[in-house]
Amino acid sequence: MLNSLYIKAIAKRGTIKEIIPNNESKLSIEDYWEDKKIFESPAKFSIGAGDGSYNKKKFLNSNFYAVAAESLIFDNELKQIEYCDLEQIEPVSFLDELLSYYMSIFELKCSLRAIRDYNVDYYYIDGSIYGDLLNPYPKGAKSPFNFKEDISGDVLDRFVKAIHEMEDDGLSFMKIKKHPLLKPFNKNIYERDLYLSSFERLLVLKELLEYPKQIISISKSSSANDIFESNIPDIAIFDKYTTKQGISSKILYLTVSNKVNVTFPVYDKFFKELIFTVFYARLEDNKSVLKIELPYEASRDEVYSIVEKIKKYSTDGYPYLLNKAHNDVVITDRNIKELIKIAKINEKTNREMLG
Repeated sequence: MLNSLYIKAIAKRGTIKEIIPNNESKLSIEDYWEDKKIFESPAKFSIGAGDGSYNKKKFLNSNFYAVAAESLIFDNELKQIEYCDLEQIEPVSFLDELLSYYMSIFELKCSLRAIRDYNVDYYYIDGSIYGDLLNPYPKGAKSPFNFKEDISGDVLDRFVKAIHEMEDDGLSFMKIKKHPLLKPFNKNIYERDLYLSSFERLLVLKELLEYPKQIISISKSSSANDIFESNIPDIAIFDKYTTKQGISSKILYLTVSNKVNVTFPVYDKFFKELIFTVFYARLEDNKSVLKIELPYEASRDEVYSIVEKIKKYSTDGYPYLLNKAHNDVVITDRNIKELIKIAKINEKTNREMLG
């Protein structure tokens, strides 16, 4: 089979065309990009950065998973915060979404501790908070008992109160699974866990967003096309048509309520009223363009200042701490195999016979 694919690749060599923006003929990149030498900020400040990871192994009648998150703090010396968990779980069709919520909760709790306990001046988050808020409800589970509607009102209020009162270093909702208020939902435990973890993620995110001036979200990739309204993401267009250091001329101010039509299960008014400042920057010539997001309305001068601060602790055009956190926390397939062996889990995959 592989030989046939190699032959097909040879036959198509040079004929597979690059996908170009659907408005390329009208594209004048000078109107959207400002070539600008970016200097390192002379200011003194502390920084933190974090990332998360998860991986899983599928067996015949279960799945084994590991999930972890890490924050690194630099203030004259390097410090570390981490959360992790591993467990077996029954086969569910939405396992990836469930584990992504677990990972996100760990990441957010790391971020919150870095700001509260270590008082960092700026904290770099890998990804987009604004993008996460556009999908407040789980997509994977189809709950037969209308969980989203049933766990509302007084039930949800008590659940939120229980989460807030719990001093916990992990997934708080896991500790109250047997609480009487959740009794009606315990027959469909994983659909329940999916929704509860999504609620807990919003609870922790709300607490984190009480510190907007410290938070800087940074993405290496993005599907957003708000600037060029093209079939190609904005970040890809900037990366293709520019090479110099600089900042996007157009700064976006995005309000959550303009894109989200559903009601958030918790703190709806707070989340709906959030405004995000979004722009693009390249820190070094010929390096990748980054999408940068601030959870408040920032002026252009503030944007320049933030970019200079990011540049100060970056290498090869990317924040060093974000890169280190990613490399520290990534859980590989080899790691999963080692964890299974250490935990003495003996399960069949029925792929053993394939060698």
